[in-house]
Amino acid sequence: MILESINLLNFRSHRKKTFNFSPAVTIILGRNTSGKTNLIEAINYLASGRGFRAGRESEAINYKEELARIKGIVEDSSGEARSLEIMITRGHVLEIKTPVKKYFVNDVARRGIDFVGNFRTVLFWPQNMELVTGSPSLRRRYLDDVLSQADREYHRNLLSYERGLRQRNKLLEAISENRAHRHQLLFWNQLLIKQGNYLTEYRENYLEYANNFRLPKEFEPEIKFRLYYDKSLISESRLTQYSEVELAAHATLVGPHRDDFIFKKQETEDRDLAFFGSRGEQRLAVLWLKLVEYSFLKENSNSTPVLLLDDIFSELDHEHREIIFHIIGKQQTIMTITDKHLVPEMYFREAKVIEL
Repeated sequence: MILESINLLNFRSHRKKTFNFSPAVTIILGRNTSGKTNLIEAINYLASGRGFRAGRESEAINYKEELARIKGIVEDSSGEARSLEIMITRGHVLEIKTPVKKYFVNDVARRGIDFVGNFRTVLFWPQNMELVTGSPSLRRRYLDDVLSQADREYHRNLLSYERGLRQRNKLLEAISENRAHRHQLLFWNQLLIKQGNYLTEYRENYLEYANNFRLPKEFEPEIKFRLYYDKSLISESRLTQYSEVELAAHATLVGPHRDDFIFKKQETEDRDLAFFGSRGEQRLAVLWLKLVEYSFLKENSNSTPVLLLDDIFSELDHEHREIIFHIIGKQQTIMTITDKHLVPEMYFREAKVIEL
């Protein structure tokens, strides 16, 4: 799949701009705060349907405006072009600003579930390093972003699970305050078990794929990594086991919303990379995981994902940059840099360069 162009209206620092991309390599060159990451985020929106930064989605709208729009033209492997568009408005509900997001494919309104999966990306940016040392919620969000692109059914189950989880938590609070009866939990228990088991199985398959993944021999590192799935299974027996604690907490305490995975370094005994890995080893582990993601999406969809590299070369040493350069050119690549000396001259000769 190829991204031909993207049109931005009031998206973060881009008031009204159109960018055209090479089907091979496009280099976005500019100083910090020039809007490079904003452009990469907009492209990634077309794949995941949401931003990758923390904070409220309304922050993606230029502060002077009420509406932001991202519209991209993509071409699939058959040469057929389609337009993908996301519109974010601030909205007003009871005088509280609530962002509203709308999706369009070929100018026809679509649900988010039907939008995600029309275009696929693999994003590598410096904050990915937090996947090793950050909170479990970052790693769960990573899994959801990757697997929702790969499988629409996963995305559907995820949305249904999240809605059901909110309703069950409200019901737990009502039961604890004698405003509802325990038997009302049965429906939500069954829904969460069904949807949750699907999420668990698909996450487990992906992490198993990662543990069997190998880099090309010329780049195979001396350090071997694996991912340990710290899963929170959901079942009737576990919900019963935690029922009294859940009523006191007004929260569902088991299920994939409590999952985590841990980066480990394979040695005589496995070591948690967050505590026993150097910064260099943690960087290499994230690089390895992003290559896993690229390979997985390529194998499990009918298209090759677009590679998005946001100012990552300053984070990698020469040896690890070579691993990235090995795959650049095998698919459409859009990268941002602040210093052109971090990228070999040959890429500038062959790439389209956009200066911001």
